[in-house]
Amino acid sequence: MVRGRTTKSLSYEILIFVPLPFLFYVTIKGMDKIIKTISENGAFRAYVLDSTETVRTAQEKHQTLASSTVALGRTLIASQILAANEKGDTKITVKVLGTSSLGAIITVADTKGTVKGYVQNSGVDIKKTATGEVLVGPFVGNGEFLVITDYGTGNPYHSMTPLVSGEIGEDLAFYLTESQQTPSAIGLNVLLDTNDKVKVAGGFLLQVLPGAKEEEITRFEKRIQEMPAISTLLESENHIEALLSAIYGNEPYKRLSEEELRFQCDCSKERFLNALSSLPKSDLEEMRDEDHGAEITCQFCQSTYHFDEKDLEELIRDKS
Repeated sequence: MVRGRTTKSLSYEILIFVPLPFLFYVTIKGMDKIIKTISENGAFRAYVLDSTETVRTAQEKHQTLASSTVALGRTLIASQILAANEKGDTKITVKVLGTSSLGAIITVADTKGTVKGYVQNSGVDIKKTATGEVLVGPFVGNGEFLVITDYGTGNPYHSMTPLVSGEIGEDLAFYLTESQQTPSAIGLNVLLDTNDKVKVAGGFLLQVLPGAKEEEITRFEKRIQEMPAISTLLESENHIEALLSAIYGNEPYKRLSEEELRFQCDCSKERFLNALSSLPKSDLEEMRDEDHGAEITCQFCQSTYHFDEKDLEELIRDKS
């Protein structure tokens, strides 16, 4: 069955120049984005993300319940952060291989701002009775945080660290510190409304750059320790600006770029047809004769592709 398709409103700002005295600004809200910044002294860099539509689209495509939504959303944001550090046509795959109820969480992001992903068990919905807080870590469990970096050369690079909490943000920070030897502060979360639909999602990355002085590091560490909770910052009217203010305080910084983010799967009927062509001839004949076709659903976006007897017959002929 093909699930309902999400309709997203794009968001960008258009500045239209016309002969004076007319000047119009058109703003369409709803676009996810990542803003890359660097402190003016060159000692730190920070990324801040609004990933609300990305996670909302994932929830709608996979029909995830509360804990599954938050866990998948945090992993999608983690992938977006890692991909933002790459160049060219690099793709980043994050696999959260936990041992508890949620099962594996797998996401893939690229340098163009697109990300896709799924959680093995979409139906986990556990909250604290007293507060209603959505629980994630215990239902990710122990396991591994695996990152696969594919530079397009045919030899992807694998790097893995143990899960330290299952909360995803802490696991990403540990991965960056241990695997990439880059001291990092991470904050990311997904907040749900009273109907358990995505209300807001986003996060930040702060990294120490080579040459940072000890007193500068100490000052930023103190600021990060005193920051409001990431959930509080995301609740702000403009959480992107709230995150930047919390990170830098009165420290001067430069905005390097602002780039669009979105959930987008690259699956296609042609791609799955190629996958079917790799099956043995006997399997294809069985599908044709017994099932009178084949149906494949993409794990990443739940799109379903139908192949009739004619499609299978062509594949069988190619193998003859």
